[in-house]
Parts: sequence; structure tokens; C-alpha cells
Amino acid sequence: MLMDVHKTKRFGSTLTFLTRYSEEGNEFLNKIVTGDENWVCHVTPESKQQSMEWRHSRSHTQKNSKHRCQHTKSCALCYGMDRHGILLVEFLPRGKTINAVRYCETLRKLRCTIQNKIRGMLSQSTVLPHDNARPHSAGVTQNLIQQFGLEEFDHPPYSPNLAPSDYHLFLNLKRDFGGKRFDSDGCLHWRHLSLKRV
Repeated sequence: MLMDVHKTKRFGSTLTFLTRYSEEGNEFLNKIVTGDENWVCHVTPESKQQSMEWRHSRSHTQKNSKHRCQHTKSCALCYGMDRHGILLVEFLPRGKTINAVRYCETLRKLRCTIQNKIRGMLSQSTVLPHDNARPHSAGVTQNLIQQFGLEEFDHPPYSPNLAPSDYHLFLNLKRDFGGKRFDSDGCLHWRHLSLKRV
């Protein structure tokens, strides 16, 4: 159950977003660059929907063994995107996770990508929706964001408002990878990058 503090913070963030949108319209949406990370596995089980079969009511049902994503053979995928699509895709070396230093490296790469792909975007204030995850709230990250002149937009903790990646990018990625096996990180990276081009 949410505490009153969380409800107030969520309400405040929503009100701020709506106010900015009513004042700036689509220009505000054009300034937003969001990012996220997720595990991409060498063996991804099929979703329940993918593994459904039509059977006669009297036929025997087969029990599906439940497979889980094998993190021993997986790598973290980080990305940055704006409202028009994916700007940056980055795979972390195996066994590495996101920390403040790594996140700052990703922000530097994202800034270079924005500079090269979207002329003039950095002259406006680029808006980063951030939650209170440790890599986002660390001192080095905050200093870098300030140095780059980026604007942080508060994404409240425990918010039901999903990041675009949750209902679009990662959902499609898991659907496409469902039931597939990749022999190496290279095959996994190639497959993901081929999806990005589509």
C-alpha cells in the first residue's frame, strides 16, 4: 500500500508533466529522452500465449516445463530512445551491472548520439525522466547531468506509469526472442540489432 508521501509525490509529478505539456505541447515531448535496461538471455522461454495449442477437449494435456531466463548466459541491454525511436543500444560485458560509473558512460554515449543524430536538440533542454535508482541519484551522475545541461524529470517510485520500454520495446523483444536459443553473445547482439533496424 502506498504511503501518503508517495501519493503526493506521484500527484505532483503528474501535475508537473501535464502543466509542461499544456504550455509547450509536442515540443515538450520532443525534448524527452528516456532509457532503461533489461536482461537479454541466451535461452528465452516462450510466453504463455506463444506456447498455447488448440486441442480437443478429450485429449491429454501436456505439462510444459517452466523455464526461466538463465542469467548465467545473459547480458544486460541498455538503451536510450526519444519519441521517434531508439537512439542508442549498448550491451554490457557479461557479469557487469549498471552502477553510477557505468551509467555515466552510457549518458556520455547517449549525448554524443543525440549530437550526431538530432541536430539542435542539445541547445534546447533535453529532459531525462529519472526515478530514484542508485545509479540515477548518485553524486557523479548528478554532477554529469548538471555539466551537460540536461533537465531531470522526476519519475516517482512505485509508479504504475510504465516506461515506454516496458510496454513496447522489451515486450516486443521478449515476444520475438521467445522460444529461441542463442549460442553466443555475438548472435544475441546481432539479432537484437537486426530488430532495431526494422
